Amino acid sequence: MSLGTGGVFLLALLLQGPMRLFDARSLAPGHGFYDVIPYGALVWGGSAAFLFALLALGIGFVRFWRASGGKTAQPPGPGALLQGLRDAATLRHLGGGGYGCNDTGESFANGRRRLHHLMAYGFLLCFAATVVGTIDDHLLGWPAPYPFVSLPVLLGTTGGLGMVAGTAGLLWLKLIGDPAPQPRGLLGGDAALLLLLLLIALSGLLLLALRATGAMGPVLAVHLGLVLAFFLTMPYGKFVHGLYRAGALVRDAAERSATSGRGG
Repeated sequence: MSLGTGGVFLLALLLQGPMRLFDARSLAPGHGFYDVIPYGALVWGGSAAFLFALLALGIGFVRFWRASGGKTAQPPGPGALLQGLRDAATLRHLGGGGYGCNDTGESFANGRRRLHHLMAYGFLLCFAATVVGTIDDHLLGWPAPYPFVSLPVLLGTTGGLGMVAGTAGLLWLKLIGDPAPQPRGLLGGDAALLLLLLLIALSGLLLLALRATGAMGPVLAVHLGLVLAFFLTMPYGKFVHGLYRAGALVRDAAERSATSGRGG
């Protein structure tokens, strides 16, 4: 996180100078964020980090699929693929068979599952906001910044609030939950990912609130630095378990479908 944030700060200082970093910003199209970090540096730097993460995730998933028997197994059919993705999207197996989990005592509750949903779908909404903003800017010729009632801002704001609620709640459960069932060696990675996602969401919401003020430049540098750190560490941290888990659920659905077919 420190390297990512420091690198973006240094980039902004080198390209624009210290005075422009703290100037109040215009919300006219094509200004704002691009006054802090030039358009080319923002686009090419973000694209490179995203493509690196995408490539690393793809290589890791192929290795996972082959190591778990996918090299010789038949590809999953459409029904198994949809069932596996549905199980992953609904967090079906995080419900304790419908009773929930007993995170903070002997009673069962679905709090952890709901917090996971808030975090995961909040993240997807923020990603959707980035995609819509990219289409608006590069294909439709509507450059940022966008008004609050625009689709990119509404998606990002809703997603950011969901991420804040989900990550903060999951961090709180880790603090108050029974430590015995949790592998101690995994707690550091879990907490680091949750904290990073929480800081990304908070800095994004703060950036929206302060984007017309002199604080926008530093907040933008912090936010982009956190996002850069997330992309560079995403294939090697706890985040990647979501991709592997979805693959495992697709495999499980395919195996159950094949077993039922043979039984029939």
